[in-house]
Amino acid sequence: FLVGLVLVLVHLLAPGSGWFRALRHADFRVFWTGNFISNIGSWMQNVAQGWLVLQITGSPLWLGVVGFAQQAPALVFSLLAGVIADRTARRRMLLATQATMMVLAVGLAVLTHLNRITVEQIVVIAFLAGVTMALNAPTYQAAIRDLVPQEDTLNAIALNSIQFNMSRVVGPSLAGFTIAGLGVAACFYLNALSYVPLLFVITRVRFPEREAREASSMREDLVEGFHYVWKHHTILLLVLLVATVSMFGLPYLVMMPAFARDVLQVGARGLGYLVASAGVGALLGGIHLAMMKSHRRRGPLVLGAALTFFAAILLFCLSRQPVLSALLLAVAGGAMVSSVATVNSLIQTLVPDAIRGRVLSMHTMAFLGFTPLGSLLVGAIAERWTTPMAMALSSGFAFVLTAVVAFAAPSIRRLK
Repeated sequence: FLVGLVLVLVHLLAPGSGWFRALRHADFRVFWTGNFISNIGSWMQNVAQGWLVLQITGSPLWLGVVGFAQQAPALVFSLLAGVIADRTARRRMLLATQATMMVLAVGLAVLTHLNRITVEQIVVIAFLAGVTMALNAPTYQAAIRDLVPQEDTLNAIALNSIQFNMSRVVGPSLAGFTIAGLGVAACFYLNALSYVPLLFVITRVRFPEREAREASSMREDLVEGFHYVWKHHTILLLVLLVATVSMFGLPYLVMMPAFARDVLQVGARGLGYLVASAGVGALLGGIHLAMMKSHRRRGPLVLGAALTFFAAILLFCLSRQPVLSALLLAVAGGAMVSSVATVNSLIQTLVPDAIRGRVLSMHTMAFLGFTPLGSLLVGAIAERWTTPMAMALSSGFAFVLTAVVAFAAPSIRRLK
């Protein structure tokens, strides 16, 4: 009911202007809707997968290992995926990656349903899913810009963040109830089903014709992307800032089952609510970005939001009250989206179209690829001491590092 209500409201508001102006464009609107439904299923699977790992092993280290397996491919394959995004038809790439994700979800569901699942199998499936997501991400990000005019780019990115974070509210909440009522396998089956509307939408969206490119090798294209980022120091600093958020802040999501079970003692349903709280905050952060005018200063927003994110995670690690913890996660979710999505919008508007996919792949690598390193680090520290101590050390270090960047990098503070 909630999903249907949201979709009806979005479609009613789409012809207007203001917050939802990018949804005036029909192709973007249906693409947005299909991804929203699919992301609800993905968040259900993420929550259920973490809970299943904790049930099988009882170890926060294994949570870190599975998180590493799922997210490490972004560190290895994102740059290659950026080259592919600039060379390959969007539709073909999106269909291939989404269909693969659906098959992996079905495999995980069947193994869990038959009680034959092992943590090693979860690691393998998580790794394959991570490879697929890494290959998909730059094409998906570039497709958003393809489906709207340049003046609506920031709004489209904000709306994409809104749908992703609405799914973070709906998906984990549904996962908590589904695990309690139907079992973990049901979450995986529902995720597989959620890919069907998206695959249908991808076949119907009209992607614009790509400009002809000069013949070049993939190695040359990759070197060109690196050279561009290295030459433009402001872009480089923005990518490094996203990598800091990823490595030292985002592992809190991987560790959330341990916080829910061992620290706050709220069970599977409470885990769903905690992850959903971060989603609520992220949703509000996305709405704030959608309301922003394109000429507003985005550099100070990136830095301020990153500092707020790390501070909220640090306070969350100190909290032992579920309600306070949920509120702090909401603040963290909103701050994270405000920082990372604003960096994305800056790259989308500052970087030429011919190289945009490759630069976005570096943003993707920074956002997704460094989280597994942080997950392993936090998981190993948590195994020796405690999960809150490990996450507090990580977020506290990142807060100090970001404060140094904010003070020493006036070029970012001046960005509009």
